[in-house]
Amino acid sequence: MAQTMRPNPTGSLFATDGKPHPLQDTLMVVTLVLGALSFTTAQFDNLHILSSWSGLIGILTGAYGQFISATTRERFLLILGLGASAFGFYLSMADGGLFGGLIGY
Repeated sequence: MAQTMRPNPTGSLFATDGKPHPLQDTLMVVTLVLGALSFTTAQFDNLHILSSWSGLIGILTGAYGQFISATTRERFLLILGLGASAFGFYLSMADGGLFGGLIGY
C-alpha cells in the first residue's frame, strides 16, 4: 500500500521529467506569444501583414520546438501555439498575404 501514498507525476498532463529544458521552454513561450499575436491581429483586416509574418514565424518555431521537445507539457503548449499561429497565418493569407499590396505585379 506504500505506492498509493506517492504521487504519480506520469499521470499528469503537465508532468515534467525534473530536468531543465531552457531551449524547449523558450521555443514554447515564443510560439505561444506569436500564436496569440497572430490569432488576435488576424481579426482585423488592416493588420494582415503583421498577422501573416507572426503566424509564419510561430509555425516554424513551433515545428522546431515539437521536433526537440522532451515532455508532454512542452508538446501540449506547443500545439496550442501552433494552432493559433496557423489560424492567424491562414486567415491573414486570405486577407492579403505576407506582402499584401507592397509588391506589385
